[in-house]
Amino acid sequence: MPKVIDHDQRRREIVEVSKRLIAEGGFEAATMRSIVTAAGFANGALKHYFAGKDGIIAATFESVLEETAERMSELDVGLAPVESLRGFVEAAMPLEPDRITSARVLLVLWGHSVANPDLARQYRELLTVWRGELTRRIGLAWSKQLDDPAVGVVADEIISVTIGANVASLMHPVGELVDRYTSYIDELMRRIAG
Repeated sequence: MPKVIDHDQRRREIVEVSKRLIAEGGFEAATMRSIVTAAGFANGALKHYFAGKDGIIAATFESVLEETAERMSELDVGLAPVESLRGFVEAAMPLEPDRITSARVLLVLWGHSVANPDLARQYRELLTVWRGELTRRIGLAWSKQLDDPAVGVVADEIISVTIGANVASLMHPVGELVDRYTSYIDELMRRIAG
């Protein structure tokens, strides 16, 4: 009886290998040859799962974005508005080693997405959803309407600081900036709680 292969699982394994290679050595490290070798597949086996490197990179980018979205969606919506907002902001900040690794992969893929409209679109969609959820949570914490300009300004600040924090965390030893970022979140929550 022929061996049954879970193709979705194989695709996930390939994406995980791609993430690891990108995190360790940048975009150039994730060649088709290095992915095949690290995944333990025979040459040519990747063609059964992805048409080429662009397909693997797109799936890797999508996987990292989905991980971020999943962390944010798992938050307890039953919390008080300020605590709910805190959890949402913390989920996007590089406060844990796995998030710092994800940030490393995203940074590499951001550069690649400049020349790839599909990757750029995926990231814009995440930012749009993220901003919408931030404005909702800020509005609840402040008891303000979502279209209040102050709500949008704070949402944009949080997004900009979070992106900057993820980039800066890559230039320091893992975890070195966690205290700074935690202090920022504490101060932000004090401002919002008013």
